[in-house]
Amino acid sequence: MKDRNNEPRICPKCGQAYTARPALSRVDNSPICPDCGTREALESIGVGREEQDKILGIIHEKYEGEE
Repeated sequence: MKDRNNEPRICPKCGQAYTARPALSRVDNSPICPDCGTREALESIGVGREEQDKILGIIHEKYEGEE
């Protein structure tokens, strides 16, 4: 059986390829990339796009190389 963990998937929201565990969209429960999942969560509490970009930058900086 193939290990799907490392197979790239394409996010239906942003179109980017990703290999991490997918997030579930708050909109329709479909699998989306972790960044879009984070964005949906932040949007739900009123965080704007610019602040989302900063938060995602910090997340990527912190976890770079830990995979």
